[in-house]
Amino acid sequence: MNSEAKETEKGSRPKGRRPPRAASRVALGIGCSRAFGFLREVVLAYFFGAGPHADVFRTALRGPNLLQNLLGEQTLSASFIPVYSRLLASGRPEAAGRFAGAVFGLLLAVAAGVSLVGVWLAEPIVSLLAPGYLADAGKVAAGELSIDRYPLAVSAVRIIFPMTGILVLSAWALGVLNSHRRFFISYMAPALWNAAIIGALILGAAKLTDSSAAVDGLVTDPQALNQLVIAACWGALAGGVLQFAVQLPWALGLLRGFRPSLSVRISGVREALRAFAPLLAGRGAVQISGYLDFFLASFLAAGAVAALGWAQTLYLLPISLFGMSVAAAELPELARQVGVDSADAMMTRVRSSFRQMAFLTIPSAVGFLVFGYLIIGALFRRGEFGESDNWLVYLVLVGYSLGLVASTSSRLLNNVYYALGKTRIPARIAVERVLLSAAVGVVLMFWLDRTSVNQLFGYEESGNPLFLGAVGLAVGAGISSWYELLRLHRALVSMAGPVLLPWGRSLKVLAMALCACVPGLGLWYVLRYQPVLLLAPVVLMGFGSTYFVLTKSAGLAEFGAWLGESKKDER
Repeated sequence: MNSEAKETEKGSRPKGRRPPRAASRVALGIGCSRAFGFLREVVLAYFFGAGPHADVFRTALRGPNLLQNLLGEQTLSASFIPVYSRLLASGRPEAAGRFAGAVFGLLLAVAAGVSLVGVWLAEPIVSLLAPGYLADAGKVAAGELSIDRYPLAVSAVRIIFPMTGILVLSAWALGVLNSHRRFFISYMAPALWNAAIIGALILGAAKLTDSSAAVDGLVTDPQALNQLVIAACWGALAGGVLQFAVQLPWALGLLRGFRPSLSVRISGVREALRAFAPLLAGRGAVQISGYLDFFLASFLAAGAVAALGWAQTLYLLPISLFGMSVAAAELPELARQVGVDSADAMMTRVRSSFRQMAFLTIPSAVGFLVFGYLIIGALFRRGEFGESDNWLVYLVLVGYSLGLVASTSSRLLNNVYYALGKTRIPARIAVERVLLSAAVGVVLMFWLDRTSVNQLFGYEESGNPLFLGAVGLAVGAGISSWYELLRLHRALVSMAGPVLLPWGRSLKVLAMALCACVPGLGLWYVLRYQPVLLLAPVVLMGFGSTYFVLTKSAGLAEFGAWLGESKKDER
């Protein structure tokens, strides 16, 4: 047994000590996964564009993703990791193993049942996820749409739904690994899921391009594209199996006394279940918010659902890399501190992590707002993805980016409540956020949906026009993110006394990020006639390098924190 495993069995590290480079390891794993995720989106954009087939694939993923998020990583981690980590910290590794086995057995039973029901009820699931598809048959008959999305989405859901159960079990493995401070493998594993989808698309397209369904290397026949969507769904199912399989040996190697069971009498299980219920309600509210966005977007012109998906892919990158990485590394440490350290010590840790998050999420938000059009063009502007698609996805990204910093910071404050066992408070605030997001988003959606991208920018482009309704939904989500952060902060103050988050430091970071835009914009102007694949990296390097030079000159220590250096600057 190596030294790290021995240390984990004995308990936590000395209090107050941060696991070296824990957040960096999470970020590295997430970075690998997201890199494959971006490649997947590039391949999807190349073959499908912002069209009906892309809508179908997004819809097919919505149901499994909904249940995975309800039962999976964030909900399970917030209920499982605090209990499991405290059992380890108290020197009871065998009790921790029995607890993990009971949770695994319960999850396996629930996940299997849900997967079977999803296959059986594929038709009503699609009707709920995308009711606008029910009108496609009439549009096809009238020549307004090339395919009927409803039956294709039903077939796709039946293939892809069993992936749900597999990914929920993958989240259990992640919880075990994170509790033992093994972060990289669990966050790298989704790269295999993305790789499987990419491989299925490439192999399927290679087969189809040998037929008359292809023109100049692109699959253009609608029926052939239907086959390509189905191939992508089989790839997603295979990828789910790979994602779980790569984590399982690592997790089993860390467990003592592990034996799958369905018992709720094992120590810690009832405590985790009590925490799970409000967490499920909170995550359910967040998922309902996402469902509402796609539900409403299904009534808009074809392409709105796909535009939301592509914008979210970019928007979620800094949340995952710089928000989830810090939050994931901190949750087991905060859980170990409960009952050991004072509230002031916990808040000191939270403030330090808040600064570490803001150091990279604030320039990410500024970069999306200023350079988002260029980034999207470099990633997706090829094949069926044209200028109108580029503008629509950029404007949706702007709406989401307005709330990027708040959404990331909320994850950290949520972890404080989870560590303290106060899961009902963030759940209630999540419901409030959903209601606000829906109210604002619906109003803006109907107002903006009267204008097309072509009308907004005054140019003509072939194909069906893309309208701006999806932008309203994104702005509603951005506004509600700030509401959630402020409510979480206010509730924490009323419960634990003054919580002084480093807002002054955040404003300084924002000013430096805005200043760093100047050389980036200058490079964009000078090199504006260069190919976008050359232009985008040069511009972003100019922006990023200037930002790091400015922050280094100002003496900000957060960059060193990402490299695992100790942090002494508490301003």
